[in-house]
Amino acid sequence: MRCSRPTWALLGLGLLASGPTLAADFGELMQKQLESGSNRLFGFTKPLAESATTPSGYARAPGQPATDHILLAKGLRVSYLTRDAADKTDQMVFWPSDAKPTHLITCVEEFERQVIGTFPNGTEKYNPSVQRIRLSDGQVETILRGMAGCDGIRRTPWGTIIATEETSDGQVYELMNPLQLTNLTLTGRGTSELFDPTGANVTDTTSKVVVRDALPKMAWEGLAVTPQGVVIAGDELRPGSYTDTRTGTRDTDGGALFKFIPAVPASGQPVSNLNQSPLAAGSVYALQISCVDNKQQFGQGCEVGQGAWVAVTAANARVDANNAGATGYYRPEDLHDDPGYEGEGVRFCWTNTENASAENYGEVMCGIDRAPLTASSDRTVSVNRFVEGDADFNQPDNLAFQPGTRNVYVIEDNPNGDIWACLPDGADRDIKTDGCVKMLSVVDNTAEPTGFLFSGDGRTAYVSIQHSRDPANGSMDIDDFGTDDVLMITGFKPVRP
Repeated sequence: MRCSRPTWALLGLGLLASGPTLAADFGELMQKQLESGSNRLFGFTKPLAESATTPSGYARAPGQPATDHILLAKGLRVSYLTRDAADKTDQMVFWPSDAKPTHLITCVEEFERQVIGTFPNGTEKYNPSVQRIRLSDGQVETILRGMAGCDGIRRTPWGTIIATEETSDGQVYELMNPLQLTNLTLTGRGTSELFDPTGANVTDTTSKVVVRDALPKMAWEGLAVTPQGVVIAGDELRPGSYTDTRTGTRDTDGGALFKFIPAVPASGQPVSNLNQSPLAAGSVYALQISCVDNKQQFGQGCEVGQGAWVAVTAANARVDANNAGATGYYRPEDLHDDPGYEGEGVRFCWTNTENASAENYGEVMCGIDRAPLTASSDRTVSVNRFVEGDADFNQPDNLAFQPGTRNVYVIEDNPNGDIWACLPDGADRDIKTDGCVKMLSVVDNTAEPTGFLFSGDGRTAYVSIQHSRDPANGSMDIDDFGTDDVLMITGFKPVRP
């Protein structure tokens, strides 16, 4: 017979031999084998057995060691990259490349577009939205202000940054040369008009920042960007959370997945002006999974299987998707393409956070779009579950693929949130992860881990400890705004699949 790696390991230890051992719980034996084989399977010595609990009176404070903030798997080490990132720092991306980065470019998930102070000349200063963090010394500088709920951020294959808003009418902004932009402010959401710290209007926005209204308006978070400029992303929406225009009720289908197909695909070369970006114009579609194999028969229960893309408008994408019968998921959040996938098209995975208090523990889904540049009635997409949550591992929010391995790290949206390391699917019969272990747990129950990503060699990870409780006297504020800690975790030894 042919066995996946954990099963072979059990055979080697004699745990499947006849005798009294068979009376033990097989699932528990498998879990213990995952934990004891952590170094071989995940590249760190020993996972965490329990989540953190919050000490009485916990709060961030000057002078704390980084080890105060998290519990960490044995064999890993933590230090500060910076303590000066803006409060609610969320997803992050390397610049100018994963292989040789100099900076992290970060989203700040402040939902209120608010005036927080003034520049020296009296010009109003809005909340930070996009920042850069220098990897050599942790220096933080603000690139753009005035977005609402900046959450998803990606570096594009044509050499720009796209930053997205997680609000019901959230939009996408594309930035050129993020190391050369400092303290620009949007004059209003949904426009490409900018002013600089002197209050002067910026005339040439196409060399700096533009809004991408060809992409859908929705609550953005995760997104995959293909080399051709196709964007696949989810709408962070739970079922029943807005009014259905057809019935006037709140009985709606949840967050859909959308695909943007550019009118002019990317050429494979960096752009020199934002007018050359493939995101300037295109068409938007929503994913509709079918319950049968010969036509698009959709409805409740059709969340996995084959599917097709149905046309929607960018400006009214959420309502159009619901009216067209697009498949609704329970708060689809972070989404990434799988860099290790070698098949036809693109494989993408995302988290459905769901609601653990209702014993709806959340999940990670994965889909394959075999024809990313097309959208027709042909069922070119297949979707299935990859990880199912439980009472301990629940409400997944972010995820990250570890370079050099097929392992996936899943980040919870919880008080004392955990990060789990999950194996790829092996040679066993099922199509799910071969197992997960707990790698990190946040000590502060007012905070959550987010923005987790690996360096290009898979040996170092970065994570934001988002919205920790700060000192009441504001002693850790920077630039008229609260701050978060961004941690650097080292000691990973990538295990080749």
